[in-house]
Amino acid sequence: MARLHVMERSHAQAVMDDLHDALGRRLAVSSLAPCPVEFTAALVNLCSTQSCGKCTPCRVGLSALSDLLADVLEGRADESTLNLIERTARTIYLSSDCAIGYEAGAMALTAIRGFRDDFEHHIREHSCGFDREARVPCVSGCPAHVDIPGYISLVEAGRYADAVKVIRKNNPLPLVCGLVCEHPCEMHCRRGMVDDPMNILALKRFAVEHSDLNDYKPSVADNTGKRIAVIGGGPAGLSCAYYLAVMGHKVTIFEQRHHLGGMLRYGIPSYRLPRERLQAEIDWILSAGIDVELDHSVNGEELARLRDEFDAVYLAIGAHSDKKLGLQGEEAPGVESAVKMLRAIGDDELPDLSGQRVCVIGGGNVAMDVARSAVRCGAEKVSIVYRRRICDMTAQDAEIAGAQAEGCEVLELTAPLAIETGEEGRVSGLRVQPQIIGEPRRGRPAPRAAATPERVIPCERVFVAIGQDIDSKPFEDMGIACKWGRVVTDSDGAVPSFDGLFSGGDCQTGPATVIRAINAGRVASANIDRYLGFDHKIKLDVELPTVQFKGKHECGRCELGEREAGERIHDWNLVEQGLTEQEARQEASRCLRCDHFGFGAFRGGRNLEW
Repeated sequence: MARLHVMERSHAQAVMDDLHDALGRRLAVSSLAPCPVEFTAALVNLCSTQSCGKCTPCRVGLSALSDLLADVLEGRADESTLNLIERTARTIYLSSDCAIGYEAGAMALTAIRGFRDDFEHHIREHSCGFDREARVPCVSGCPAHVDIPGYISLVEAGRYADAVKVIRKNNPLPLVCGLVCEHPCEMHCRRGMVDDPMNILALKRFAVEHSDLNDYKPSVADNTGKRIAVIGGGPAGLSCAYYLAVMGHKVTIFEQRHHLGGMLRYGIPSYRLPRERLQAEIDWILSAGIDVELDHSVNGEELARLRDEFDAVYLAIGAHSDKKLGLQGEEAPGVESAVKMLRAIGDDELPDLSGQRVCVIGGGNVAMDVARSAVRCGAEKVSIVYRRRICDMTAQDAEIAGAQAEGCEVLELTAPLAIETGEEGRVSGLRVQPQIIGEPRRGRPAPRAAATPERVIPCERVFVAIGQDIDSKPFEDMGIACKWGRVVTDSDGAVPSFDGLFSGGDCQTGPATVIRAINAGRVASANIDRYLGFDHKIKLDVELPTVQFKGKHECGRCELGEREAGERIHDWNLVEQGLTEQEARQEASRCLRCDHFGFGAFRGGRNLEW
């Protein structure tokens, strides 16, 4: 008889592994609409099935907690039940022997404290009072609420120009978003429960690239005689200007720089967003009858003049100022702002970094863009210095992987201490302190100094990419309320005490994503139109294909390819390669059409206007 046995996976274990994978996919799909009480009860029940039964708080406590939550859901509870749920959850959290128990207790404790009003509504009304989103998941997840299932169905049907029309009802910059959007919609895609979320970003890009931007012109309303000034030609300003022009108002954009686009041009390099494509999309927007004044900076005095001259003003200056590190030697020659570098590249003024060693401080998309741009500007070596771990970086995973593929070195858990200088006071190195990761702070594990000696990274250039600020002082000086440098507005975007002045985009929210800025401009256009005494509607006149539900079979997701790293680092051409027609049709066919099945055709009808 054998003393030991090789562990083999049984059939039952294999089936359980498949179930665990399915559960993981379901949990990975971020839900926007569950009842908080029901969701908490389901989590507690799941944790209860994982209990080994050795400790009483977990074995008995989770079962009791599950019964209490069931009482709330089934109308048997009163106010004392909620207090008992909180005490029970706290006891389980404090006294369980392992994570199965104390994490379950912590989740229930967070829920009863964070959603107590929803628990109370269940007790009073015997129903859920949670404000559930009526749209389909991907549409709810899109800040601009673009009709994603609608344009995907048109891509599958080969009607690419109509797909672009659908997108432009809510987003006038579909090509930009097809290339650089952070696609939050995909986090909520129900297809992720089957295999992988839809590649919504790639399908949007495909639709635009396979239709002529000039396939149609928007229907412009009759001239209203009203004039609006838009200060800032970034995504928020362009979007606001476009929709106001379509509503029949006369719009003039005032832009400080040589070109329109804002951070689209001065913050995103050409290898991600080609200049000529961006300009083509901007030109299409301007063709709606928008006037532009470039190289026109607006200060407080100029803003006051514009308020007198125009019927309304939209302030969308973005966040173009750089943040400082506050390190010794930061003012030395060779230490430069990442924002200023990208701005120069946006004006086709490429820095010569030939043979130089470069350190980039930061872990966001701007840091990755600067690092990859430095490689293209001839840098001998590029090191990205970040005080947290790679997994804590705010940059998109694709951006981090792209930088590494192009030869950039990522030094995680490395905190900058000081700038070392050499001859003539120029940068000679970056002094850093190795870190060790620790307890969470503000949602992320915080680093602290490790018991490891400091060291110096030799370099001739240091680019600081730790975030952007808003240059709001000229407007604060004239009395506009600002908080943490951001313009304070009412819920409709109106600036308090300044009649006819509205604000939005990064200067109002702080640095955010492109699609959020686009939506800010769209929302502002509707509110400005209402302020001027009108109620224009932006309508869609595209007939969508009949739904043919065939998406239940499993099928892998088609991903975008990339040009070889060894080739692309020598030019500024687009790195990502779009889908082929075969891939796009197959990817579009994976859509589960949540707008029709199970979601009541947008629960009340598709939004054809706003």
